[in-house]
Amino acid sequence: MEREYYKAYSNSLGREMELLVFGYRGRAVLFFPTRMAHFYDYEDWGLVAAVEDRIDRGELQLFCVDSVDADSFYNAKIHPSERIKRYLHYEQYILEEVIPLIRSKNNSGFLEVAGCSMGAYHAANIALKHPLLFNKMVCMSGRFDLTRQILTFKDLFEGFFNDDIYFNTPRRFMANLQDEAILSAIRRMEIIIAVGETDPFLPDNREFSQILKDKAIDHQLIVWEGFAHRPRYWQQMLRLYL
Repeated sequence: MEREYYKAYSNSLGREMELLVFGYRGRAVLFFPTRMAHFYDYEDWGLVAAVEDRIDRGELQLFCVDSVDADSFYNAKIHPSERIKRYLHYEQYILEEVIPLIRSKNNSGFLEVAGCSMGAYHAANIALKHPLLFNKMVCMSGRFDLTRQILTFKDLFEGFFNDDIYFNTPRRFMANLQDEAILSAIRRMEIIIAVGETDPFLPDNREFSQILKDKAIDHQLIVWEGFAHRPRYWQQMLRLYL
């Protein structure tokens, strides 16, 4: 399997960022890591190996990016308004630095975005805000509203709320989205949402699915048996949905 490592200074973030690329052609997949995880974790956890045959056949090319969750959403040392600003710098990095790299490495014209757990939030948020960039969105064991406390998973903004948070909370902004041009672009995407039946995020996923349904956005909500919030389940999901 072809594997490339990249490290470069990001002007958007003011720090060096790393990523891994697996494969040489096929559908490009921008793959976001789990909560505070890193660009190499999906490889270490066997997720890349789960689709190695498709990578080797030239069907898929994975771009596994790093996260800045520890500097943004999970940085308790800064005010929530600064947390969301740091996230927006990360989004700028993805849009202005990572996606151009993907385009330079892959001329398929197809860009998919995917993620597990917190990575599913990142995937959904960027795809639904910038639907003209993406053809497909796959969210596994995700959470679509970071302002809610769900069991031990805290409201990451501690009750603080502003426009930046609103426009980066898919459950909220999608419920009120009326722009038909944006909705039409979203409706052209293939959208797959997978979550376990005992995952604490299941109600959030069901509510988000209903919001999409209310907007006439075709998608699949697939509920797996059990918790299904572990790498061994995500390996199976990748083989089925990526």
